[in-house]
Amino acid sequence: MSDGATGTGASTGTWLGRAGGLGTQAGEHRGLRPLTVLGWIVSPTTWLAVIHLFAGLVIGLVVCTVVLTGISVGIGLVAVFGLGILILVSTFWVASKVAQAERARFALLLGEQIERPPPPETGPLGWRQIWRMATRAAAWKTIMYALIRLPLSALEVAPLIFVWSAGLALTTLPFYNHALPGGAAHLSDTRITGLWSILAMLIGIGLLLIAPVLTRALAVADAAAARWMLGSSPRQAELTARIGQLETSRARVIDAAEAERMRIERDLHDGAQQRLVSLAMELGRAKAKFGSDPEAAAEIVSQAHEQAKEALAELRNLVRGVHPPVLTDRGLDAALSGLAALSPVPVTVRVDLPVRPSASIEAIAYFVVAEALTNVAKHSRASHAEVRVSRQGDLLSLMIFDDGIGGADPAGQGLSGLAARVAGVDGQLRVTSPAGGPTSIGVVLPCGS
Repeated sequence: MSDGATGTGASTGTWLGRAGGLGTQAGEHRGLRPLTVLGWIVSPTTWLAVIHLFAGLVIGLVVCTVVLTGISVGIGLVAVFGLGILILVSTFWVASKVAQAERARFALLLGEQIERPPPPETGPLGWRQIWRMATRAAAWKTIMYALIRLPLSALEVAPLIFVWSAGLALTTLPFYNHALPGGAAHLSDTRITGLWSILAMLIGIGLLLIAPVLTRALAVADAAAARWMLGSSPRQAELTARIGQLETSRARVIDAAEAERMRIERDLHDGAQQRLVSLAMELGRAKAKFGSDPEAAAEIVSQAHEQAKEALAELRNLVRGVHPPVLTDRGLDAALSGLAALSPVPVTVRVDLPVRPSASIEAIAYFVVAEALTNVAKHSRASHAEVRVSRQGDLLSLMIFDDGIGGADPAGQGLSGLAARVAGVDGQLRVTSPAGGPTSIGVVLPCGS
């Protein structure tokens, strides 16, 4: 089969998912061994986390100052001709832009995609609109984030500085001990030399081992806090994703319906309509010759009769491709058996449906099989095909196999129309067609009783 369309979404994890919380990023240097001390220390993931945490401290200092000043001044000037309201609205706006920039920072440095909360309802700017914006939970969360960014980053950076600086200093202590005043480092009145120096170096190595782990753990905690304050709730994210899926599937169904309408119009215009026009002309010729040449008129009527039968056959095929009566009367088993009987490639049909699905699901299943068998006949060079239909609970499963040459194109027009129809009812379509064959098409459709 040369046509095919299926959308297999390859899910890509975030930086935290790829790192497993404390693992290594997929894009790290392949020559590094993540479980060695050197690999952990020089890992790009670790230093991206370090940059992120220190950047949060600088951003927190600026943002906390601006937002805290805006809130204080705004509240203090509320009574002055409403000037304070303007300042407070501007502060909320600044906080929202900070939230937007922070989501971009988390995506750039950590690969953590934070879903944006749904925007407020649009409307003319006035007191009601300002009130709706100011009373949204998401707006207050952005203000909260701006205010706690500085203390949160300070709590994160303090242990980060200690573990890296102390680890580096203690690890290299034996090498620069002689350059210190007194010829050695001192802890109170105790000189850190000899065994004490070696013990300090071992402690430093332990701190360097812990430092990347702690760095990534702090980044995980920072991302979790940002996701709670800057992102949408899990339920909102699920609804947003679902709305996006429905909008996509609706657009694909509309496109498929339009393509089907155009196909029907083309078949009617180029096929049955032309034959009927020719039939009318032949009957007109026969009518003109009845008086002068009855034998020629009879021959013309015979030809018109053949054209009428051909036009009727084309109309029946067209109706069968849209929705055959046998599908409504006797169900999928009989309808698919009729398709198999008309196929130029031998087809085996196996149907196991203890309960008939709804009429719309039956129609989609029939259309999928009809289009697939058409592609088999046109493109696959197969000697045999098989159709399996079964129902398990509320799921209708279709499998179409052929032993042809394979190489189905997922972007092909024929199967892309199938994918659109299937997606319109939340179904799934999968095409497997390696070069050289065989080809299999799997479809799962949700169906009610």
